Amino acid sequence: MTGPELAEAGRLLAAARRPVVFTGAGMSAESGVPTFRDAQTGLWQRYDPQELATPAAFRADPALVWGWYEARRHGVLRARPNPGHRAVAAIQARLPETVVITQNVDDLHERGGVPAPVRLHGSLFAPRCSACARPASLPSDLPPSADPPEPHDGPLDPPACGGCGAPVRPGVVWFGEALPSAALDAAVEAASGCDLLLTVGTSALVHPAAEIPLVAARLGAPVVQVNPVPTPLDAICAVNLRGPAGEMLPALVRAAWPDADAG
Repeated sequence: MTGPELAEAGRLLAAARRPVVFTGAGMSAESGVPTFRDAQTGLWQRYDPQELATPAAFRADPALVWGWYEARRHGVLRARPNPGHRAVAAIQARLPETVVITQNVDDLHERGGVPAPVRLHGSLFAPRCSACARPASLPSDLPPSADPPEPHDGPLDPPACGGCGAPVRPGVVWFGEALPSAALDAAVEAASGCDLLLTVGTSALVHPAAEIPLVAARLGAPVVQVNPVPTPLDAICAVNLRGPAGEMLPALVRAAWPDADAG
């Protein structure tokens, strides 16, 4: 994409010193990671994701819920960061005060070059005890240089906590649970102090995460949105870039810094 919108977004990014990049499911979908409600294949097509992603569901059938999340995690292991992930890493490399905030529970930002994104909804790769919250380790999935495993298909007993013996649960935020307070505080602080917020691939419908761009806008920071379709954020954005993250973000980085390697 070329034109005045991209040029203006590039100008805003080049002038920024403390940007926030806020990413949602659309970013990972371009790597082949299904969105939450689309992550149903094989056996799992019989289940409603919203009925599996609750504390009550885990208490009722830990093996069913753990098996579903292992299927999702193995699917992520087979995905690869796309040019959008690498462009976010390029922004952070150019502007070290950049804070990356994500609603995604995969590890594609890290593999794409962002070492420590703020995770509002947790991670498939950080399980913890369902009783005492002690962090737990995942079994080694891959020997060196091996191909990623095929996604798991079926119930699977979760491991036991090494401390108290209770079942280990996925380290994600379920329906009915609050966002991790440390992550939410860090996200609000970053949005409150940023001089540009770049929102990428999010529907802006999942609250309270959807409030983060609004915080930046209310405090005077310009908001640039990258999304193929309109969202509720359109009205507050200084620039709306219509297109997929894998195309738009490298183009944005090049518009800001013509000498940059946007990946």
